[in-house]
Amino acid sequence: MQNSTQTAPFEADVDEKRAALGYVSEAFAEGCLDGLDGDCMAQAALFAAFQELVMTYGEEATARYAEGFPERIRGGAFTTALQH
Repeated sequence: MQNSTQTAPFEADVDEKRAALGYVSEAFAEGCLDGLDGDCMAQAALFAAFQELVMTYGEEATARYAEGFPERIRGGAFTTALQH
């Protein structure tokens, strides 16, 4: 659902994001326990996430949001293991 009065797309409440990540992580773990490959689960999760973002904010806003991913990935924003 697009909202023209919304000034900061993608900036949901931190607690809500934390709860959502918990749900997604549980679903991801269940899929892996059922024998699905982790890479397959990750690609499906990304597809579902981008599909939802495009439906909510549109293609251009979602593309602009995704442009920041390379820097965030390289900067360790998604790294959970200790780095040397």
